[in-house]
Amino acid sequence: MKLLLVLSCLMLPSPSFAAHQPGQSGLTMPSLSLSFQKTDKPADLVSALRIVMMLTVLSLAPAILILMTSFTRIIIVLSFIRQALGTQQMPPNQVLVGLALFLSFFIMQPTWSVIVHDAFEPYMEEKISQTVAWNKAEAPLRAFMFTQTREKDLELFLSLSKQDHPKNRSDVPTYVLIPSFIISELKSAFQIGFMLYLPFIVVDMIVASVLMAMGMMMLPPAVVSLPLKVLLFVLVDGWDLVIGSVVKSFG
Repeated sequence: MKLLLVLSCLMLPSPSFAAHQPGQSGLTMPSLSLSFQKTDKPADLVSALRIVMMLTVLSLAPAILILMTSFTRIIIVLSFIRQALGTQQMPPNQVLVGLALFLSFFIMQPTWSVIVHDAFEPYMEEKISQTVAWNKAEAPLRAFMFTQTREKDLELFLSLSKQDHPKNRSDVPTYVLIPSFIISELKSAFQIGFMLYLPFIVVDMIVASVLMAMGMMMLPPAVVSLPLKVLLFVLVDGWDLVIGSVVKSFG
């Protein structure tokens, strides 16, 4: 959210630009140039490589946000509830993704706070080096993933990577922890989705049985069960129950 506020402020025109009238002098626009020059200093090459690496990390930011946070479980559960209701594209995909995104911000807020306080702010103040900042930023994210990762999934990827059994969590490589966390999130999401499907399946079966007993075989059961499922979901305050259960599942 802080990033959005900063970007919004940067998009606003500055007072000097707003006060400038055509024909007046004194307004200078910043210039941006990209050039390749020869250099004999290794430090210049290192700085250029760091910029390239930072741009690469930024290009992977969506994948990091989706797969290394709570977003995966939330969006799958929300998709399950929409399929169980049978409302096709209601709520729309944009609404589900936006809701999952802000719920992820809510759940990950303690982790982000630790990263900003221990890694980002000291690095921006030049109190710590880039390597130290990276390690401090990685630690709380690893701690979050460890709390949501099953031991069975972790052992699976440890065996696939042919690594020795680690003595503690700090010995587990991050490239092993991430896929283990993703598999665990998928399992948790499908378990929650199965539990969400059960009451709606019961409604579908009851409606189909009643229509069959009344001899109304030409009437699709979904036509009758859809409003009943929506009404049931609203009466039991389904969104509060679903969102509350998903958030509490992260402990």
